[in-house]
Amino acid sequence: QVRLVESGGGLVQPGGSLRLSCVASGFTFSIFTMRWFRQAPGQERELVAYISTGGGTTDYADSVKGRFTISRDNAKNTLYLQMNSLKPEDTAVYYCNVLRGTNYWGQGTQVTVSS
Repeated sequence: QVRLVESGGGLVQPGGSLRLSCVASGFTFSIFTMRWFRQAPGQERELVAYISTGGGTTDYADSVKGRFTISRDNAKNTLYLQMNSLKPEDTAVYYCNVLRGTNYWGQGTQVTVSS
């Protein structure tokens, strides 16, 4: 079955960086668009970034453009999110996502930006 496992979250000071990873299994990773979402306490889950199958097309939420970079390694079935210049408002649980008939989600990884 489809499985998505995120890692790489943690506590970081404002201006710091983190790199999230999502290891996928149970489906042919290379032929699906992949996405990162996040959900802050009391807020709806929001799309952060997506990447096309080969990685040639990416797009970002306005709030993270220029600071976050989504990438993928199809040989390793792994999705990444490089987050730089982190702000307190980036604090959230981050989820990777694939739409394969239905939406599949990982368990999420907590990112906390605080001094």
